[in-house]
Parts: sequence; C-alpha cells; structure tokens
Amino acid sequence: MHSADVVVIGAGQAGLSAGYHLHRTGFAPGSGFVILDADDGPGGAWQHRWPTLVFDRVHGFHDLPGLPLPPTDPKRPASEQVRAYFAAYERAFDLPVRRPVRVRAVRSRPDGRLDVHTDRGTWTARALINATGTWTRPFWPHYPGRSTFRGRQLHTADYRGPAEFNGLRVVVVGGGTSAVQLLGEVSTVAASTTWVTRRPPTFNDEEFGPELGRAAVARVDQAVRAGRPPGSVVGVTGLPVTPEVRRLRERGVLDRLPMFDRITPDGVAWTDGRFVPADVILWCTGFRAAIDHLAPLGLRAPGGGITMDGTRVVADARVHLVGYGPSASTIGANRAGRAAVNEIRAWLAPAAALH
Repeated sequence: MHSADVVVIGAGQAGLSAGYHLHRTGFAPGSGFVILDADDGPGGAWQHRWPTLVFDRVHGFHDLPGLPLPPTDPKRPASEQVRAYFAAYERAFDLPVRRPVRVRAVRSRPDGRLDVHTDRGTWTARALINATGTWTRPFWPHYPGRSTFRGRQLHTADYRGPAEFNGLRVVVVGGGTSAVQLLGEVSTVAASTTWVTRRPPTFNDEEFGPELGRAAVARVDQAVRAGRPPGSVVGVTGLPVTPEVRRLRERGVLDRLPMFDRITPDGVAWTDGRFVPADVILWCTGFRAAIDHLAPLGLRAPGGGITMDGTRVVADARVHLVGYGPSASTIGANRAGRAAVNEIRAWLAPAAALH
C-alpha cells in the first residue's frame, strides 16, 4: 500500500504537464504526487506511432511547460524524437514516474480517499488526475460479415508502415487525418486502394489558426459539459488541405466511396450491388477514451459521457480528466494540466488547514 496526495495516471503530454505544475506548486514528489504509467518507457502514445510518421507530417506539437522541444529533424520518426524529449523532461523536473504500472480500477474509500488498484500494489490518494488518453482503446465498428473476412484486418494502432501492403488490394475505412495519411502511404505500394467513409469528408482550405481552434474546442467542451461523449475535432474543423492532400487528389486516391453495408470473405459490398475485392481492411476509425478503470466510481452521465466542468468531473470533485474532450490535443493538454492542479490545490486547501 502506497500513499500520495495526488495520483496522476498516465505520463503522456497531459500527465507530464500535470506533474510539472504539481511539483512547481509545492507537491512533493512521492508523498505529494506520483505518476503511474503503463508503458515500459517514456513517450506516452507518441512512442507507439508508426515509424513513417516523420516530424514534418505531425499536425502540430506544442512544447511541454518549462522545457522547449529541442530542434527536430523533420525527416526522422516523430516517435523517436518525442520519446527522447519526454525522457529528458521527466529527468529535468525530477518527476516521480513509476512504470510499468497498469491501473486496474479506482474505488472510493470510506474515509473519502481513493484507492488506485494496480498490478504493482495499491495507491491511496486524496485526488486523482486521469491522463490516460485514447491510444489503448482503438475503436472497431461492427459491420455484418466482419468475422468472415479471409484477409487481414488491422487498426491505425497496428499500422507500422506501407511496405507490408505491397501488391495488395486495400480498403481504408475512416474520414480523419490519420486515414488520409495512411491512405496516401499505402497507395504508393498497394495494387489498389479504396477509401470509404460514413459521411462525405469535408476539406478545409482555411489555415488552422486560433479562431478555428477555439471553435473546435468550444464544440467539444459543450458536449462534455452536457455529459455526452466528446466528438472528433476533425468533425468541427474539417480535413486540412495540405500539399500532400492536393497530390493525392491529383492521383485520384481521394475518390471516396460511401460506407459499405457488409463484409464478405473476399471484400466489401453495398446493397446496390457494388462489390470491391480486398486483401486488407485498414480501420482508421479512431479511438475512445481509456477510462474503463474509473467505472467503479460511477462517473458516466445518462448521455453516455462524463459530465465535466473544465477538467473536473461534476459527479466527483476528487477526479480530474486531462487530455480528455476539449483538452485532447498537445496545447490543450498543457492548459488542462495547469487548470487541474490549480483546482485540486484550492479543493485540498480547507482540509489541509484543519490539520
């Protein structure tokens, strides 16, 4: 049994930002706060991204507070550079990251504290900052016949590069930025690619500036304040029209089809009789928040999401979610980490004064 005033779950961008602000505002590493991380090493979800995602193809990366990202090599994998940066950050600020520690469940105690049950023992805490992101919860939509497909099915989370699709017929499912990136890579080696999406994709020629960013955050914030699951930022902003997107358009790679109705052993089919043969289905269908370990706290609202006020869970003031909903971006995670720590300090202050 271990004890800390604040337990942070996750050492990605949001968790490290929270750790920085906890340390900076007087929480002692160890007894004051601890960061529990399920991975074997630093890097958060970034360490798992496909090797062909080089830094000049990353859609925005913001420095962690207090330590700028060193100069990057635009042609080197983003996973390597971010992993090194996060490792240096943990060392620079003496952050008490314990890994690999996998959190199984968080439960309330009769004394008002929280028990954080893990595969390495239990931590008790007065407050919790959850920063587990989404990477470990890839979303696989159900479609009739999926189990009958004789080819290979994989998710964005499983993708390691285009080489393994050489000469194959590939169906790419999904309308987000990752779908477009992976479709572009695979199309250079595959025998054929077919892009399918539930809704016609919206391409946005407008540069992604502060105004568009605020609009996206506001829309997602409105959802989580109402207790609905957070939606996709691309659903608000549209897909950015980059030079790469223009090249894919010229090659005809982005000639999209509506979502198929069923999967057959040899491909995908529509009710109007259309059929596309396939060797591979690549599901670029996004991720869901990795918060199953919070289920014992009963935080979900009738709308299926968790009702939030900023980073604080309305149903339980001890719990803050960072990197969730409107803060699910590198700059949003930084701000959320600071906001969560400020609220926790204010919330714990009356109890501290009694002692």
